[in-house]
Formats: sequence, structure tokens, C-alpha cells
Amino acid sequence: MPDRILPFQKTQYEFVKYIRDPDHNSAPLNIEKRRMDMYRELVFNNIEDFLASNFPVLRKITENDRWEAMVADFLAYHNSKSPYFLHIPEEFLNYLHNEREASDNDFPFLLDLAHYEWVEMAVSFSQYETPPHDPLFKENPLPIVAAVSDTARVLAYRFPVQNISPDYLPQTPLDQPTFLVVYRNADDEVTFLELNPVSYRLLQLIQEKKEDTLATLLDHIAEELEHPNPAVVSTGGKEVICDLIKRRVIRRA
Repeated sequence: MPDRILPFQKTQYEFVKYIRDPDHNSAPLNIEKRRMDMYRELVFNNIEDFLASNFPVLRKITENDRWEAMVADFLAYHNSKSPYFLHIPEEFLNYLHNEREASDNDFPFLLDLAHYEWVEMAVSFSQYETPPHDPLFKENPLPIVAAVSDTARVLAYRFPVQNISPDYLPQTPLDQPTFLVVYRNADDEVTFLELNPVSYRLLQLIQEKKEDTLATLLDHIAEELEHPNPAVVSTGGKEVICDLIKRRVIRRA
């Protein structure tokens, strides 16, 4: 609180501090505590409900007391950078990654799952349009320079986050990372595709080597694999590329 403030500003500071953390702050003296507790409950319930709807799996697998304690800690200590309600999930993700003190009782996949669920929300509300149908690109894609669609996110996780549920709570990472792409399809529905390492590498290269044609990128992969017959990589890669075009995961650059 600043050193020099007017009386109404002091009340505002005390009001907000109490709403955020009533266990460690006093309510303003000139406002009935019963009313303050109603405001606190309304704010907490709105934020908790919004987070629960945007992190549905995390909410479902977390016990009520632990979930409410996490939301209360977020409300008390995280200083949001955005005033927009739609940005609360991203602020919560930042809190989980950078501010929250980990607990021995945490799920080992907590951060991976939270990020995956946030990505699904971010793709759903993205301002970008899903790429239109492009039959000529799909017919002969290899000579073309491609880009990952603005409505797609290429991801790698230690845990199979797409499978986590109350019935499946893995305690150790898999031997190989889980590769996914979350995207909006032709019907503007958010979905995901599990990738093998080669398909994931292709999408990585599309993002990294922005001036290379798809044929050049497949040659690059064949070299990395030290494949004895690069034409096999090219043929298989074209099938993968056509599928990614159909799904609207990639587009013309």
C-alpha cells in the first residue's frame, strides 16, 4: 500500500486484500464483515468455476480440499498481468509453473496436464481462422513451403496427458515423450492427434526451417535417420503431409 493515500483509497486496498486473502488480512472497518464475506465468496466461486471449466481433468482428479486450497493460494498471491477474465487460465498456468510451491502430494504430471488443458482452451478461443480447404496443396504438397497452422500447437510431454483420467493416473514418465498436435479441424472443433517421432520432427522442421520446401524437409529427415532408401521416407512423408493438410494442421506458408 502506498504511503500517502486518501481514505477511500485505503478502504479499496483493504477491501481487495481481504477479498484475496481473508485469512491474513482484516476487512475494512467501515464495511460490515458479513457483506465482505459475501463478496469474497462470489469472487472465489467465480474464479474457481472458471478454472474448473478450463482445467476439467485436473479438477476431476483433484480432491475438493486440495483444489480449493490451490485456487485460494492463486487468488491470494498471484499478481495477474491481464485484466481480462478470459486470460485467467493462462495466469493460473503461470502460477503453477513459476510461483506455486510444489507439494509431495502433487501428481507428477500436474504441470504437463495443466499445460495441455490450457492449450486446448487457447486453440479453441484463438482469434485465427482455421485454414480453408486447399485441394491443390494436398494434391502436390512436396514442392511447397508450408507452415504450421495458427490454430495448431505442436507439443511434447513426459506423460501421456491425453489419456489421464480418474482411472489412469501415471506415476512415472514413459520411456519416450508423448508427441501431440492440438488443432482446430475443418468443423472448427478442437481435437488432437498423437504423433510418432518422425511426424513430430517434420512439424518441428516446418516451424524451424521456414524457407524450405516439404521435399527438402523430408530429405533432411532421411539424412537424420540415415535411411538407406530416402525415397521410402519421401513416399511415407507425403502420406503424412496429406493427412496433416486434411486435418488443417499445416497450410501454405
